[in-house]
Amino acid sequence: MNAPRAHVTDADAGFALAARRLLPLLFLSYIVAFLDRVNVGFAKLQMASDLGFSDAVYGFGAGIFFIGYFLFEVPSNLLLEKFGARRWIARIMFTWAIVSGAFAFVDRIPWGPLPALFGAAPIEFGFYALRFLLGIAEAGFFPGIILYLTYWFPADRRARTVALFMTAIAAANVVGAPLSGAIMQYADGMGGMSGWRWLFVLEAIPSVIAGIAIGLLLPDRPAQAAWLTPAQREAITAQLAREDTAAHGVHTDTAHSAVRALRSGRVWVLALVYLAGTFALYGVSFWMPTIVQEMGIGKTAYLEIGLLSMIPWGTAGIVMVWAGARSDRTGKRRQHVAGALLLAASGLIGLVLVGAHVVPALIALCFVTSGVLSFFATFWSLPTAFLRQTAAAAGIAWINAVGNLGGHFGPDIVGRIRTATGSANYAFLFLAALAVAAALLTVFATGARTPTPTSRSA
Repeated sequence: MNAPRAHVTDADAGFALAARRLLPLLFLSYIVAFLDRVNVGFAKLQMASDLGFSDAVYGFGAGIFFIGYFLFEVPSNLLLEKFGARRWIARIMFTWAIVSGAFAFVDRIPWGPLPALFGAAPIEFGFYALRFLLGIAEAGFFPGIILYLTYWFPADRRARTVALFMTAIAAANVVGAPLSGAIMQYADGMGGMSGWRWLFVLEAIPSVIAGIAIGLLLPDRPAQAAWLTPAQREAITAQLAREDTAAHGVHTDTAHSAVRALRSGRVWVLALVYLAGTFALYGVSFWMPTIVQEMGIGKTAYLEIGLLSMIPWGTAGIVMVWAGARSDRTGKRRQHVAGALLLAASGLIGLVLVGAHVVPALIALCFVTSGVLSFFATFWSLPTAFLRQTAAAAGIAWINAVGNLGGHFGPDIVGRIRTATGSANYAFLFLAALAVAAALLTVFATGARTPTPTSRSA
């Protein structure tokens, strides 16, 4: 005898349809965003020698992206709330595509008196300036998407939804690593340009295409989604409104005021935790091709480097989806965030212990990438549990902006330590210590009480 089918409410059907319609588009958009952000790690394998960059110059330039990102993130997210996600996210994507493509000509752009004013060589200044401008261009994209998802999905679905969206980081590296390696290896010399120049030109094109798709297809709110039935739109809006009212009743100090959100001690603690996570992510991801190359791979075997770099990111994509789903199922948000940070720390320590041996080093990298991506997948369930509306726009952007400064300092520290000592071991140990400290801070200082999952059919 067949078991009775669980009743599917209009809200459940609406959330499921929203996930099917929105997540693939957002997923693809984040793939091209992350690829344009980190493809400099592959370009470095050729570009550094062509342009005479030391590890310190590369590390500082890779990380300065996040200074521009930091300065413009909160204003960008507030403008997204004002102008709507569709128009603002499309604008972001077109802007960063232009800047990313300009890297192909980084040594040919005239900067006038600016290099001398900043005391830098012209080519180095051009690299720093474009990375800074890329950060400004992309500012607001990721926190804007996190904010946008709060318009569509309630708290008990959010970690799983964010995890599915953020598998784009893994996918960007799984797809982008061999693609970047192949472009550099097989396009090198085509049309008189080096492979690293073609890398920036060709990988900027998908951002333009994705920006057009966002502008045409992304509804700002459930009320504008023509593919939802009127009953589904009403049910989704009503459920999110009830959750917003409940959060406002419990957390009157942060629920609706941007200023109060930025003064919230919990917001600042979460920003510090996020800072440690980005230290680990970008301290490794910007250097991943170099780490793999130094396992004994040929210096010009770019495709092989890309294929090996796929392994840690592919593993991480599977683990982060599992972690996000388990976080939603159990409601133990802080434990999952802390556990992910400890997993990343163990991988960083493992990199120091195993040296350049290929198999154990790749296993250690799998621990690092699985830990940091699981951290990012589960982390956002903490601030979005108590921030709403304008407070969410400001609070989420501020946490992401402060936290992403780790994206500046992480690769910069690795580059400086490599230049000074010839090895990144001390940098990896420092990143591991930060991850452990953040895990402890998450457990004992965030004080986030998130709603326990409600019983419903999948």
